[in-house]
Amino acid sequence: MPQPQLLTNARLAMPVAPVDGRGAVVIGGDRILWVGPEDALPADYTSLARQDMEGRLITPALIDCHTHLVHGGNRAREFEMRLEGASYEDIARAGGGIVSTVEATRNASGDDLLAQALPRLDALLAEGATTIEVKSGYGLDRETELRMLRVARALGRARPVRLRTTFLGAHAVPKGQDGDRYIDEICIPTLQAAHDEGLVDAVDGFCEGIAFSPAQIARVFDAARRLDLPVKLHAEQLSHQGGCQLAARYRALSVDHVEYATEADARALAAAGTVAVLLPGAFYFLREAQLPPIAAFRAHGVPMALGTDCNPGSSPLTSLLLAMNMACTLFRMTPDEALRAVTIHAARALGLTDCGILAAGKRADLAVWNVETVAELAYRIGFNPLHARIFGGRAC
Repeated sequence: MPQPQLLTNARLAMPVAPVDGRGAVVIGGDRILWVGPEDALPADYTSLARQDMEGRLITPALIDCHTHLVHGGNRAREFEMRLEGASYEDIARAGGGIVSTVEATRNASGDDLLAQALPRLDALLAEGATTIEVKSGYGLDRETELRMLRVARALGRARPVRLRTTFLGAHAVPKGQDGDRYIDEICIPTLQAAHDEGLVDAVDGFCEGIAFSPAQIARVFDAARRLDLPVKLHAEQLSHQGGCQLAARYRALSVDHVEYATEADARALAAAGTVAVLLPGAFYFLREAQLPPIAAFRAHGVPMALGTDCNPGSSPLTSLLLAMNMACTLFRMTPDEALRAVTIHAARALGLTDCGILAAGKRADLAVWNVETVAELAYRIGFNPLHARIFGGRAC
């Protein structure tokens, strides 16, 4: 095994137990061996060559727990339509929205989808991300859903990153089809095929008036349960449909968007251990006005994560730093909450326990920043202060 690395003279941001002043991190292989105040460095490590961080801030590497990185085309014209007064629902019911991206994605080869997704992935990595979730959901047929998931796996082989794949077959009802028949005859059999091919880490759905009902999503979740796959849910984004309560009953890893969640929903999520994933990019881009119930989540101890929701229609965002700023500015989260939201809570939203925090035994996935405080990460707009990204103990 290579000699352990010793990073010294660093400010440490530890989402559970912050360490002020001069801190040190010892890395062995792909794991953190020790972290804490430099003056408490164990004798076993004092002889190691020191890498002076010159007072820079070290945080866990960032985690994007909600993306739709793999898709064909773009929806810039719909952006113009919204500026002209059309709502998200108006566009969807007129045949735009998700359905328009489905056509572009079905017409794209795997190589095309990979080539289009790589720049989006690279933008996230350039800001210190090392773990990223990627959903399917723009195929809505067996062939394209499987192609999307294969491309998502290929992204993880093409770059030094940890990719988690989520099957989102229940994203929208394909044009001209019945929702119930689609769930039973296409969505669930495709989930089975994706599982058989080893392409799925979790299962998601869109519970909304323009998508699927709680009863329809429950059938998908039952199928996921039979396959021993965890579930997630797009819930309460545009209206209150009961998605949070459904997710809580299935002990979902996360519910995402949740602008229309209630205090009762917060209690249910807390009891289930489900993470609330806030997506300020979509809130901003769609010019929404209904704020997620941050106070209720705080009061009931619901962990809050953040994601970019990178997608072509409602959140063409590839910056977790900007998502942090938006969460603070629009949702009044604190900078410390925003950092936890893209580290330890984002890990939990993906069912991961080995990353997202600076602690001995965890993965050595770190971000080194040219800043002094956590607040600076969420404060600037359009500026990337990343000094180094460390993935599995290696700078890359």
